[in-house]
Amino acid sequence: MREAYIERKTKETDISVKLALDCEKNTVKIDTGIGFFDHMLTALAVHGNMSLEVCVKGDLNVDGHHTVEDTGIVVGQALAKAVGDKCGIARYGTAYIPMDEALGFCSLDISARPFLVFDASFTDSKIGEYDSCLTEEFFRAFAFNAGITLHIKSCYGSNDHHKTEAIFKAVAHALKQAVKINSDTLLSTKGAL
Repeated sequence: MREAYIERKTKETDISVKLALDCEKNTVKIDTGIGFFDHMLTALAVHGNMSLEVCVKGDLNVDGHHTVEDTGIVVGQALAKAVGDKCGIARYGTAYIPMDEALGFCSLDISARPFLVFDASFTDSKIGEYDSCLTEEFFRAFAFNAGITLHIKSCYGSNDHHKTEAIFKAVAHALKQAVKINSDTLLSTKGAL
């Protein structure tokens, strides 16, 4: 089984993440202190077909920024460790996901060349206690620490909850495709990533 356990402690956050791929039965336990963010990480795990346990104690008395961004760092590191040398993985994944009136898109490459293109705008500054602008911060931290080229787009929608959830689920389904082992060789014309 491909899995990883990562802990990260700073003056702003104390985070532990356990991530596993290839499980017969997935375990999902998320506690970040931000309800909507917990909901999104749960969607990422369930739709990405991975076990994910995340425990975060962050300086929410300041705001949610450090909690969300640092969680992206640690979840990204855990995914990179779980995927390992990338030998045999499909490497690429793409998904469109509808959520009522909203449509989210993701295309990614587990390439060891981190990059984020994020094309989404939100009407409201908050979804519950979650700052809408933190979706981009999470995925930037995630992509750069996982070594993923990540393209995300909210194609359309009017409800920020739906738009954000469609994005997280699109990333999850693209990841599920990309981490799948389908050969015993590295998918690269260079022979290395």
